[in-house]
Amino acid sequence: MADFRIERKLLKTGCTAIAGVDEVGRGALFGPVMAVALIFPARFYGPLRPAWTKKINDSKLLSPTKRMGLMKNILADALSVGVGAASNAEIDARNVRWASELAMKRAIANLKRRPDMVLVDGFPLKDVDYPQMGIRQGDRKSASIAAASIVAKVLRDGLMDVFDTACRGYGLARHKGYGTVGHYASIRKMGPTSLHRRSFNLKARGH
Repeated sequence: MADFRIERKLLKTGCTAIAGVDEVGRGALFGPVMAVALIFPARFYGPLRPAWTKKINDSKLLSPTKRMGLMKNILADALSVGVGAASNAEIDARNVRWASELAMKRAIANLKRRPDMVLVDGFPLKDVDYPQMGIRQGDRKSASIAAASIVAKVLRDGLMDVFDTACRGYGLARHKGYGTVGHYASIRKMGPTSLHRRSFNLKARGH
């Protein structure tokens, strides 16, 4: 379960604006990678934090209902939230790792408050002028990173629901753009859309 132990240690060093950042959609076949950066009030790192923060965890381990409820709490109480994305065209132009980093950089740049420290899920970002820490499996260790993953997941899933009405027949509302059997079958039947990642293998193994 993610908690604020990392943030508490940083608070003792004088960091008060600590941003957690994470991305979602890296493994999908369709649509953008989306990232969120957010800063909680420093009081969240101590014993007076709201009770709901104890439910924060890696978004992949939470149900859609729990993610939605937590996102409402997060957006209501966070000091600053920044959202960034990298399109399927940007993914195809370079690679998905580069695009994921680009989305996270954009999310950090969209914060209204400059962070003293950035906690990144995974490896540190290249070419940024913020102090940062890369944390392996950070969305299961840092509540700030996990909260960012929750907001990013809810936003991207909502975007897939919107695209489902524009790209009928692909089942985007069900699989959110990931490579399910049904999604591959739809691509074989109708071909990829302009929002599919052409640099990815859009044919399921064995087909």
